[in-house]
Parts: sequence; structure tokens; C-alpha cells
Amino acid sequence: MNQSLFEENEKKEEEKPEIQDNETGENDNVRAMESDNEESCECNCASEDKSKKNLISIVILLAGLFVGSLFVDSAQLVRGNGYSAKNLNKSDIFEAQGKTWVAYGEPAVSVSVINDDSCGPNCDVSEALVWLRRVLPTISTSKVAYDSTEGKDLIAKYGIKTLPAFVFNSNITKSDFYSQAKVLFTENDSNFILNTQELGLPVGKYLESPVVGAGDATFGNPDSKVKVVIFSDFQCPYCKVFYSSLRGVMDQYKDRVFFDYKHLPLDFHAQAAGAALASECAQAQGKFWEYADKLYSSQDEWSKTKDTAKFKQYAATLGLKTLDFNKCLDDKKYQDRIDQAKSEAADFSIAGTPAIFINDQFSSGAITADDLKKNIEDQLSKVSQ
Repeated sequence: MNQSLFEENEKKEEEKPEIQDNETGENDNVRAMESDNEESCECNCASEDKSKKNLISIVILLAGLFVGSLFVDSAQLVRGNGYSAKNLNKSDIFEAQGKTWVAYGEPAVSVSVINDDSCGPNCDVSEALVWLRRVLPTISTSKVAYDSTEGKDLIAKYGIKTLPAFVFNSNITKSDFYSQAKVLFTENDSNFILNTQELGLPVGKYLESPVVGAGDATFGNPDSKVKVVIFSDFQCPYCKVFYSSLRGVMDQYKDRVFFDYKHLPLDFHAQAAGAALASECAQAQGKFWEYADKLYSSQDEWSKTKDTAKFKQYAATLGLKTLDFNKCLDDKKYQDRIDQAKSEAADFSIAGTPAIFINDQFSSGAITADDLKKNIEDQLSKVSQ
């Protein structure tokens, strides 16, 4: 029995390790689960911490922007140096540093003013800019010297012949002023050149002189370096006065100067265009100057008529081939030549007659023979140096 009990105890002792082994396995499983839970908790906690940090960063950034905006607004108000965009949107007018600022619904328009400082009072643009700012208060001007690289490029690009010149950017088309005054502008490569002639601004300086056309009436020495170009209207009384001075000077300088006559019949002279056509028909028969003499000397007579009868009568008086002359006049054969001269005058901002170029020096009105000779002598002296 004791042996039996002893054997039973031994069996029990032998069975204990197995139980311990099972307990150990269970404990390992428990620890593994706990470890997984801890890792999962660490990942979730890390994610939550990151989200919190991002949220805090965003809050700090927004708070910083808000405080910064308040600081800028407050600083500007304290210093009186300006207004923030937020405050500007709340007012159409405000004052700062002794100036009054007004808001406009039109865009800012940039204007390049091409000029020559050495030109003097003739090229002064101050009055023109005052007027422009009244009709277009949002303009911003920049001064460009005509002989600078930028000035030369603009002059070449836009074919500018007179100073001062005003070149507007494309924003001008968005203004009320442009919608009401398109005729004052010529578009060129998305920019707009102000037609100073249409606006009535005087020319300060000419950058070049008109060229002598192949069909123009000319007189004198074609090889001369001094050329006198005249834009004239046969019905203009001032042109009549000037022409009488011109003819004497032409004879005196015929070997030293080249003279060129161009037509500019003004719209308010009813018979001026017909007279110009008639003179061209006489030119076709080699008698332009003789016919011009007759037109000016008889201005009071034919200017009161309404047809071409007098023009045809003068052709017969001067011994022209009347059939050819009359057909030429009736067909307006040389209308294109006259239109071309008018267009050239517009390019040089010439709107009145007589207009006289002696090389690049310009004179307008019925200047005297003495003044004409003096100007010619000045140019002769200049080209001889």
C-alpha cells in the first residue's frame, strides 16, 4: 500500500511539469496579446498625437496671420502711412499725409511720353498731361528720352515722326474716355498712339521731313541737300499770300535748293479739291507752276463757283490740250495722288495750311519772303559744315 501510495505520488510529481508547461504556454499567449495591444495603443496614440500637433500648428498659423493683420492695420493707422486692402475696400475716398485719395472704377493706364528735353517750351507737355488727367485720372506716365535706346525703339516700331509722342498701353480700351474718343488713337501692336493732331496739340519737334514724291510738282536743284516742302491749299487765303513770297524765293534759289509742292485741300474749302485735281491735270502736260500761278491770282474768282468750268477755262487760256485736260479733270484721274499727300500730312500732324518744311525745320502760316530766305540760309549753312 505504501508502495502504491509512493508510486501514485511519483506519478503526480511527473504530471506537474506538464501542468506547468501548459501554464507557461498560456502565460506566453497572454503576454503576446498584451504586447500586441500595447503596440496597437502606441500606433494609435502616435497618430492621435500627430493629428493634435497638426491641429495646433494650424491654429497657431491662423492666429499668427490674424494678429499680423491686426498689427499691420494698427501700425498703418498709427503711423498714417497707408491703409490695408481691407480698409480700402470700405471707402471710395480717404486722406493721408495731406493728400486726398479717390477710388476709381477704371483700370490704371500706363503712358510712355517720348520727348526731347532740349526742345524747350515747344515740347512742354505739362498742360497736355493736366488735361489728360482730367479726362483720364488713372493714367501713370513715364518719361522716355527720344534719343535713348528705348526711345529709338519706340520711334522705329510705331513710325513716330513728331514730338512729344504719347503711347498708351492696352488698358486705355477699358476706359470710358476711349469709348468716347476712339478717333484720337491709332492702334499698333496692342498699344495705342495718341493722335496729337486730332487733339489739337502743337508739334514740338519733327524727327524727319516729308519725302519728295515721284509725282510731286517740283522746282530747282534735285541734288541739293536743302529741300523745301510745302503743303498748300489753292483756296486758302493765307496760302495765296505765302505763294507770292515763295515764287520770288524759288527763282532766287533755284540752283541751290529743291522745292516740292504737296496738296492739302481743306474740307471747309468747297473748291479746293477741284483746284488740286485741275493743277495735277496741268502737271500732266508740264505746266503745273503756270497753272498754280493762275489759280492763286484768280482765287477770288473761281472760289465762288460750284463747278469745274473756270478750271477748264484757265486750261484753255494757258494753251493746254483742253480735251485731255477736261477728261483728266472729269475722271478725277489724280485723286489718289492728292489723297496720298493728305495722308502724308496727317502722318506729320499737319492740319492747317500753308505748312513749310525746310529739311526738318517746320514753319506754319504765311511767313514772309525774308523769313523764308533766312530759314533757307540757315539750312544751307548747316549742310555745308
